[in-house]
Amino acid sequence: MNIKSYNDLQEHLKSSNRAFLLLYKAGSEQSNCALNNLKEIGLDEVLIADVKEVRDIHGKYGITTVPALLTFEGPELRNIYKGCQDKSYLESVLKNEVFNAASNVAEDKPRKRVTVFSTPTCPWCTRMKDHLKKNNIRFRDVDVSVDQNAANDMVSRSGQRGVPQIDINGTMIVGFDQNRIDQLLDIK
Repeated sequence: MNIKSYNDLQEHLKSSNRAFLLLYKAGSEQSNCALNNLKEIGLDEVLIADVKEVRDIHGKYGITTVPALLTFEGPELRNIYKGCQDKSYLESVLKNEVFNAASNVAEDKPRKRVTVFSTPTCPWCTRMKDHLKKNNIRFRDVDVSVDQNAANDMVSRSGQRGVPQIDINGTMIVGFDQNRIDQLLDIK
């Protein structure tokens, strides 16, 4: 279903427990790849918005590159998956999101806010994100190579320019310090 504006998106989110939104750019190879893979796995309930036509959504969620698949529980953004992911990965992500949405109903434990500051060419960034995904930790991925404001924010908070960096509920960790990350996220 095509979304025409941020207000249109909000109306859809009010009436659903969970929703998926693909932000894409028509004509872009990566975006076409993401759109085709979502269609091939037969997920009809994905909302789509072409950033060439809909200009008020991506800024609200800090999206600087497309394609990006956003997952929502009710009106709340839960996760962002960037780039063209293969079909098997998308299927596991979507099943996991459905499972997490169902299991979180019974949980009283507050969810931790996790933001990863990374670049696409950084191997330690990829390792960190893979570790979080493997442990079903939802996180926001910020590409500081294209988002100068986010890069400046990262430096002002940690005093460091290097990546990866991770913000867990306001605690900044520079580098992939797996033991410290596991401790803060209660990963056993």
